[in-house]
Amino acid sequence: MIRTARLYLVARARLGAGHLSDLIPELADAGVDLVQLREKDMEAGDLLRVGEPIALACRAAGLPLIINDRPDVARALDADGVHLGQNDLPPQFARGLLGDRMVGLSTHRPQEVDEATELGESIDYFVVGPVHETPTKAGRPAVGLELVRYAASSGTSLPWFAIGGINEGNIADVIEAGARRVVVVRAITEAPDPPSAAAALKNHLASSL
Repeated sequence: MIRTARLYLVARARLGAGHLSDLIPELADAGVDLVQLREKDMEAGDLLRVGEPIALACRAAGLPLIINDRPDVARALDADGVHLGQNDLPPQFARGLLGDRMVGLSTHRPQEVDEATELGESIDYFVVGPVHETPTKAGRPAVGLELVRYAASSGTSLPWFAIGGINEGNIADVIEAGARRVVVVRAITEAPDPPSAAAALKNHLASSL
């Protein structure tokens, strides 16, 4: 599942074009391979309430759903996994809670990439970035393409994704730096037609294989 994924969407429950749950079938048809629900300011109960219709829609579309930061909520929603930051619960703890569901980890420095590749079965994938400055990671400086090149040269067998301000205008540079998988937020969530935006990005990724 994760090894064949190329286009990973991170979104809130509500997009400019409508509710995420309503858009899931079209996004899946357009080539989105993974969806992460990211609602940083919601408490667990609210996250469960907004996450339930998204989980149902993803299940119907055969699209894996990842929950940001909260392995407990991921388990309660019967989601497919959790994505963790460097200051969240350790991946080993999430693995103990979620069993064989997916566990992903963000990395921002070469040392963190190295540490991620040494976690073995505690994680299923990692993410490198932000490549470009982005308001979704306010206060975190961009790492540029160097970290993408570093991950590409690491020889790791773990799937990894580039993230951070990636859109149709710059995805070619990210691919040239060695990424074969990307995480996208605003290029899809703020697009007037999210499925069309997703399809355009997926075409770029498909041409890199």
